[in-house]
Amino acid sequence: MALIKKFKVKNYNSNEPIVELKNISVFFNKRQILNNINVKINKHEILGMLGPNGVGKSTIFNLITGLKDPNYGKIYIDGIECTGLPINERFTKFKLGLVPQHGGVIQDLTLHDNLKLVSEIHIIEKDLRNMKIDKLITQFEFEALLNIKAKHLSGGQRKKLVIAMALINDPKILLLDEPFAALDILTIKMLQEIILNLQSNDEISVVICDHQARDLLSCVNRAIILSNGKIIASGSPDEVISDKDAKTQYFGEEFNIK
Repeated sequence: MALIKKFKVKNYNSNEPIVELKNISVFFNKRQILNNINVKINKHEILGMLGPNGVGKSTIFNLITGLKDPNYGKIYIDGIECTGLPINERFTKFKLGLVPQHGGVIQDLTLHDNLKLVSEIHIIEKDLRNMKIDKLITQFEFEALLNIKAKHLSGGQRKKLVIAMALINDPKILLLDEPFAALDILTIKMLQEIILNLQSNDEISVVICDHQARDLLSCVNRAIILSNGKIIASGSPDEVISDKDAKTQYFGEEFNIK
């Protein structure tokens, strides 16, 4: 039986949505990926998305960021409809941050130069850029890694760097695409603690998409389970684990939280 070590996830008091996907349907080459789904992400919550490969989890991220437009339905961020709005406007106007599953860094630049490069894109004032970089160096304990090229960092160190780079523009919403993939247990625990701190200290709304169900469910307020283009379960980790459809179509009968 799978066991999940539960972190102390901060409760959020707001039921006010910061992102809403309403009646969304998406097709790829006549194949329906999402079928009239509704997704709500509340302010200051950590939301997890789970489901089999190809079920539409990454598509939801692409809809939020503007990489993909829905065939039907509307997208709202902070109460403003942004369906069809270009990517750059969404990231700047609505303060989005994205941590991709792969890449996200310039391999031949040092850790410090990667931070500097992103800061120059988002922050005009040099003093403010330096202040923000110094804060992230301290927050992520990068002091000993500043002059190491990204290609020589460990998987966990690179993932921390990509998260730090996504925080340069002080996002209100942070999207994490499979952050726990191919990482060891201690590194995953470190990332889980970083995610919880982003919620509790920085009041960022965090959305996590991952296949590592145990690791995801231990650090979220709420989860949604997708299958066959639909949301088949939604609720707290305990609620989705005990949901009959989620057990049948995703978790299996033996999966549990302790």
